[in-house]
Amino acid sequence: MTESFIPGKDAALELSIERMQQRLTELGFHIEEHQWLNPVANVWSVHIRDRDCPLLFTNGKGASRLAALASALGEFLERLSCNYFWADYYLGETIANAAFVHYPTERWFDTPEGEWPEDLLTPDLLQFYNPQGTLELFDLVDINSGNEERGVCALPYQRVRDGQTVWFPVNIIGNLYVSNGMSAGNTKAEARVQALSEIFERYIKFKIIAEGLCLPDVPEEVIARYPKIQEGVTALREAGFGIVVKDASLGGRYPVMNVTLLNPQDQGCYASFGAHPRFEVALERALTELLQGRALDKLAGFAEPDFNLEEIAHPHNLETHFIDSSGIIHWDFLSYKTDYNFADWDYAGTTEQEYKYLCDLIHDEECDIYIMDYEHLGMYACRIVVPSMSEIYPVEDLEWDNNNTGNALRESILTLAELEDDELGELYDALEELGLDNMQPITALIGLAPDAGTLWADMRVGELKTLLALAIEDEEAVLEGCDWIRHFEQLDPERRRVYRCIEVLLGMDDTSRYSKGIVGLFGRETVAKAEDLINGTLRFWGVPSPTLALNGCAMHQRLLQAYGKIHPELAPLTT
Repeated sequence: MTESFIPGKDAALELSIERMQQRLTELGFHIEEHQWLNPVANVWSVHIRDRDCPLLFTNGKGASRLAALASALGEFLERLSCNYFWADYYLGETIANAAFVHYPTERWFDTPEGEWPEDLLTPDLLQFYNPQGTLELFDLVDINSGNEERGVCALPYQRVRDGQTVWFPVNIIGNLYVSNGMSAGNTKAEARVQALSEIFERYIKFKIIAEGLCLPDVPEEVIARYPKIQEGVTALREAGFGIVVKDASLGGRYPVMNVTLLNPQDQGCYASFGAHPRFEVALERALTELLQGRALDKLAGFAEPDFNLEEIAHPHNLETHFIDSSGIIHWDFLSYKTDYNFADWDYAGTTEQEYKYLCDLIHDEECDIYIMDYEHLGMYACRIVVPSMSEIYPVEDLEWDNNNTGNALRESILTLAELEDDELGELYDALEELGLDNMQPITALIGLAPDAGTLWADMRVGELKTLLALAIEDEEAVLEGCDWIRHFEQLDPERRRVYRCIEVLLGMDDTSRYSKGIVGLFGRETVAKAEDLINGTLRFWGVPSPTLALNGCAMHQRLLQAYGKIHPELAPLTT
């Protein structure tokens, strides 16, 4: 068999791919290569997904077809190992009360008011995550179990500096770190280098964007050392894009590179970053990240540069850069006056040496590294947390935008059809008191994977409040909700037309005078549904109640069945 080796990897691509494909097959996953892209020379990306549950998908990138496939498969295994595919979903009442919910090594902490368990986090970490002392243990119940009576679920992470085990709440990991710092690899060192490189990439990227720093260009003669990278850059320039290659190491301190695309057609600016102890690998990652999942005709629509540093440094803009790099860049980023000189850096070594280098660099920043290893799927994977460096979302989100907000509402929402009027009123009041964004999808709020074409697929908080107002006959709230829906275009057009009809009908003193006109404008079927919703003969569009058993939720059940494949002990509970 031909063997293809690339820098930074401890095994040939062919061997890595064969091992990963075999392991996924053994676990019961059927991987489909859904979309391949090769927009310019030496830049490949692929989208893969599980045949049985397409919510399980990843993207891979690389300088060759094999490298991209290995990247995608590695990410798939990493997300299986770390349970990341299920991070935003409710796992069901049965699993919530099983011997374990996330891993057999988990530990549950009671949530008595006013007390903090001695073994949960450390005093320094508690100060970091709860600086004002206003965060309660109750706030850290995870979305996946929603099991408030069981308490706070925590996982054991090892602190690299001294090997101490520290218990991290699952809630904190899911809310603040999402996928940052996760990796799978041929060896422990290789995976950890990848995870730490990813942390550095995003940490330095956020710093550069938030501070409006200007980076030095990489000299053309340096780019020429790497002919395959140079060929890709040249092809993009020949396609009409402005491409600038920048050293993001901040004077040689951090192993980070940047490739920025400027689109003369719409003045969009798109900055892509890559990190690795090897200069070549970091630069290649910045270039392949730029085009991952994007054809050349999909490089439009990025934001123009701006001078408003406050807006650019806002967490929402930085989060957008994390999600798809489509956030705003400061004009100073493109200035001729750089904040640093170009550094011709390279920290290449064995993966063990590169891992030590990255650890030392983080410890020099006076930060600690916490690692949880995952080897239960037959391949090494890890999740690394570096408090104050690897957060994607601000610590304040634990208190003000926690993903467990819907835990207290889940059962009521999943049993709408069975609720009494007073219970519907209580649910409406609870939604109001939480101050939720009307645009928030209900499924995201309660952790449900919706089936396409159902009410759950696009129902938002604003629509649910309107339906509740109709059920409890609160006309003022109904009109307020219908007005919001009229201006929100992402709901089903037919339902939006019914709500508009409701708004019109409630605005008339005598609808009989205008009945012909109303039917002419809206259609007989739409008017009938509007009247049924108003008089209460139709509630919540007749949607059945899945209950906490999630009955009839086919996609969610497939998601749970996939969970049973990686945790065989839980498999009987997912059927």
